[in-house]
Amino acid sequence: MDMKLGYVILYVENLEKSVYFYRDLLGLPLKMQAGTYTEFDTGGTTLSLNTRESIKDITGFDLPDGKVPQTLEIGFVTEDVKGTVERLRAEGTTILSEATEKPWGQLVAYVEDPDGHYIEICSPM
Repeated sequence: MDMKLGYVILYVENLEKSVYFYRDLLGLPLKMQAGTYTEFDTGGTTLSLNTRESIKDITGFDLPDGKVPQTLEIGFVTEDVKGTVERLRAEGTTILSEATEKPWGQLVAYVEDPDGHYIEICSPM
């Protein structure tokens, strides 16, 4: 079986805030938008957003409102971890953990997106 990860969809409360975070603050290129569905080009895998309300209509799934307990994180790799964190801080982003060098030599910081998803900002390995 030849399987590869094609995309990840985050369900968000406020699409405009989330698009601003991923496009304007993190600098991800907007790939496409159709109604409440948005895609960003991140290389080999697409990051997508859709509103919680729309996904209820599409799938019939009853999704919780507001922040939900975390069960995943999304990692973004950059050469400028500290600069990225400072830019996010200046825009009011919640910083969960400052840039720290891990035992394996990678610089890693954690922030929250507008819906409370854990976002890792890290240096290349």
